[in-house]
Amino acid sequence: MTNDADKSTEEIGDRARRMKIARDDPGPSPLRGVGTFGMIGWSIAVPTVIGAFLGLWLDRVAPQAFSWPVALILGGVVLGALIAWAWIGKEGDGR
Repeated sequence: MTNDADKSTEEIGDRARRMKIARDDPGPSPLRGVGTFGMIGWSIAVPTVIGAFLGLWLDRVAPQAFSWPVALILGGVVLGALIAWAWIGKEGDGR
């Protein structure tokens, strides 16, 4: 009887270890990819839109020979790309 109990205990322990490994490293998932694309999109879109609105405001408050909205939209795209790049680098290190 002790042998059966030992086998059951070992099986439960093995199963728990496999479940922990599966939970810690879920592997590739299509939904994870969609989430990644969403995060990249938002990290670029938000600074770009903020730059556009800030540029429109600066055009009214401090007009210049150049276009504030165009300059700050480009700055927002660059800032967003840097944020996305850093986020992807951090996600890549975590795998």
